[in-house]
Order: sequence, then structure tokens, then C-alpha cells
Amino acid sequence: MFQDYLPEVYVRFRDSYPDVARALDHLGEAVDGCGPLDERTIRLVKLGLAIGSESEGAVRSNVRKALAAGATPEAVRQAAVLAITTCGFPTAIAGIGWVDEVLAAES
Repeated sequence: MFQDYLPEVYVRFRDSYPDVARALDHLGEAVDGCGPLDERTIRLVKLGLAIGSESEGAVRSNVRKALAAGATPEAVRQAAVLAITTCGFPTAIAGIGWVDEVLAAES
């Protein structure tokens, strides 16, 4: 499912540097598993971080992953709206727009 959304630059990176890509995968697994948070919560946290860093691809990816982990569209939207007071209105609105586009495509 997620393979359909991978940017070409990411696919080329993985093809060009397979050892680095595998190391990055292992780091992600270690980070995700370092504490008691469940997958749904991890994805909502990562969604907020992605919005804060204005990373469109990461926002879109984490919306899909949060939904796959059992988050409701309402929970995903709340995570995006929470960015307003921490990240600022323009950043949050950009994130909300990306979230809404993914949710519309997924429904």
C-alpha cells in the first residue's frame, strides 16, 4: 500500500545506497520500539512532528500510517489542529491541507 506513494528520489536513494537504507530502517524500528507507546500513538506523534517540520511527504505518509494503525480521521485531524499553538498558524494550515488531501483520497 505505502509503496504506491514513495517519491522517486526516495526510491532512487534506497536503490543507490541499500546499506544506508537498511540502517535507517533499523533505526526507525529501534526508535519506534523504545518505549510503551502503541503504533497508533506513535504515528500521531510523528504526524505532529512532520507538520512542525513542514515535511509534506512525512505528513502524508504518517496520515496513511496512522489510519492503518487504527487512528480515526478525527484523531488525525486533531493531531494536525494541535500544531496551531505550538508551530504557528501558517505551518499548521499547510499541514491540515496535506492531511485533508490524504483523508479525502483514502475515503
